[in-house]
Amino acid sequence: MNNRWLLPEGIEEVLPDEARRIEYLRRRLLDLYQRWGYELVMPPFIEYLESLLTGTGNDLDLQTFKLTDQLTGRMMGVRADMTPQVARIDAHQLKRDVPARLCYMGTVLHTRADGFAGSRSPLQVGVELYGHAGIESDLEVLQLMVATLAVAGITEPYLDLGNTAIYRGLARQAGFDAEQEEQLYDMLQRKSVPELDALLESCRLDADMAAMLRGLVDLNGGDEVLGRAREVLAGATDEVRQALAQLEAFAARAREVLPGVPLHFDLSELRGYNYHTGMVYGAFVPGQGQAIALGGRYDDIGADFGRARPATGFSTDLRTLLALGEVAPEAPAAIFAPAETDAGLETAIARLREAGETVVRGLPGQEGDAAAMGCSRRLVKSGRDWVVAPD
Repeated sequence: MNNRWLLPEGIEEVLPDEARRIEYLRRRLLDLYQRWGYELVMPPFIEYLESLLTGTGNDLDLQTFKLTDQLTGRMMGVRADMTPQVARIDAHQLKRDVPARLCYMGTVLHTRADGFAGSRSPLQVGVELYGHAGIESDLEVLQLMVATLAVAGITEPYLDLGNTAIYRGLARQAGFDAEQEEQLYDMLQRKSVPELDALLESCRLDADMAAMLRGLVDLNGGDEVLGRAREVLAGATDEVRQALAQLEAFAARAREVLPGVPLHFDLSELRGYNYHTGMVYGAFVPGQGQAIALGGRYDDIGADFGRARPATGFSTDLRTLLALGEVAPEAPAAIFAPAETDAGLETAIARLREAGETVVRGLPGQEGDAAAMGCSRRLVKSGRDWVVAPD
């Protein structure tokens, strides 16, 4: 059996109808971002590994395809996330002192499927805002994330908010080393209470410190979570309490600018913990356990590129938006032109295409009529002129 047509698992090709939907949504989103002042950048699909993995941690390392550059012998990687690339562009290429707003869209490649629909080649789209450290820039990115979903026809998302600085501060207060901090992080993500209790006991923490760390597991839900968090973390350092206050202020502003969008909180949700430094947020829809868009603050990632800058942004997958939203561009009402040699016909075809019409030229001896070619109208000769008539 000839299986040459088979594609690797999780790698998709896009057929005409789906490609039209993707391109329609892509153009609408780029227009949206432009109206908000975000400039388009196009990072390379492949580059040196140390640049791709700057500040991103082990998770992205495992998701990155690696190969050897035959020119230099250095290791290269196929991008699994465009965020580090855009940070490099801001820090090393643009070198602006004012806030920079950048957007991007392109294919990334993963060694394993870990997102919605099991794709290993998502079409990543996102925005990044560099040069401002306040919650106002986080809020702008959050608004733009919700606006992105709305353009895709996803009008009733709910948002999950957190702040990685709360856990970072608690880990410092507990005196954890890097290995202990990573172990506890992993247990919190899995909400494995027995393992968590065993680790805290082995660390010989005082009862109050252990209770605060253990309490993170249950600090998830609605508005009541913030009140409970103030009680649970009453014995925390000023750093932790300030991070909690920042989360409360961010949530209050989010309610003002996104009225009607439900807010949830999860203080043990630390996605992207290895590079996020503050606010994190995700968008969810009913019936889907995974976030459909993710964002957050990742200050100073540009330090490895020679220039540390405050940074925040979000990204999502274009195919996920299409699968869950309502994007239905109308197919072009194409015009069929006969396979004839006629100067008047050439002029008529050129005029119609210049006016924005889709004209499909017939070919001598071809099979199929105008309808089979997706055309609802045709060019016919009327006297000395060529005119458009219903098929």
